Amino acid sequence: MSHDRTIESREVPLGGLRGLRVHRTLPSKELPLIGAWCFLDHFGPTDDPMQVLPHPHTGLQTVTWPFEGRIRHRDSLGSDVVLEPGELNLMTSGDGVSHSEFSHGEPAPMHGVQLWVALPDHRRAGPAAFEHLPDLPRVEGSGWTAVVFVGSFAGRTSEATVHTPLVGVELSLEPGRHELDLAADFEHGFLGVDGEVVVAGEPVEQGALRYLAPGRARVALEVERATTVVLIGGEPFAEEIVMWWNFIGRTHDEIEAARADWEAHAPRYGSVEGHDGQVIPAPPMPHVRLRPRVRRD
Repeated sequence: MSHDRTIESREVPLGGLRGLRVHRTLPSKELPLIGAWCFLDHFGPTDDPMQVLPHPHTGLQTVTWPFEGRIRHRDSLGSDVVLEPGELNLMTSGDGVSHSEFSHGEPAPMHGVQLWVALPDHRRAGPAAFEHLPDLPRVEGSGWTAVVFVGSFAGRTSEATVHTPLVGVELSLEPGRHELDLAADFEHGFLGVDGEVVVAGEPVEQGALRYLAPGRARVALEVERATTVVLIGGEPFAEEIVMWWNFIGRTHDEIEAARADWEAHAPRYGSVEGHDGQVIPAPPMPHVRLRPRVRRD
């Protein structure tokens, strides 16, 4: 049975050794998923640009949510979209897709989160899809406002397509204590984007992720100054996943085949225009067989 815990972030490069530095909290050794959310990177604020060449995905959805900066998304479906703060990009890989993400326009600070959602068996194969949602539901409470980018929160529902019960919210909190309603059958995570936040009585440093197990219908958040918090949650994901590099599957062999297809320029991934054939090559497979990710309670 899962229990509440705090996940500290670790710094990794995005898109290569000289890429934008990001702080990753999911997956962790202790906690591979929150609902179907299986990946959470927090980048910035930084003056370093985002420069991520075309790369593949299988078995997942990518969720890009910027606080500052503009990001140009191009993919193998022919999408070419500039993402602004307060807008959502949601890409569903299905059996295979590729995309790139680059800072756009005049140099400006970059700040945001990028997340992945593990797709269930009934949707992890099949066609890829892309959604750009510029108008998302907003709701206000006493001393807080929320933008609902995935799922439902406080009576408002995003139009973003999801395949398991999920929630994703940007919360803007004024100083003080705030009590918020939660879906009791969901597990939840709270990321303090730009300051410390006390979650259900537990202080959580900026950049760390506080996990709450299912069973809570309400939570108290406390901040000393105006603070942005990202809330994610969902019903516990029942399917075992094997996750490596940019792929999610169910077996080692499935991941190995996805990698081999990318290196062979297989049609399943298509191509992304505008990069003169440049792509991010797949790293070597590990010397051990990949196993499903499990929780460590």
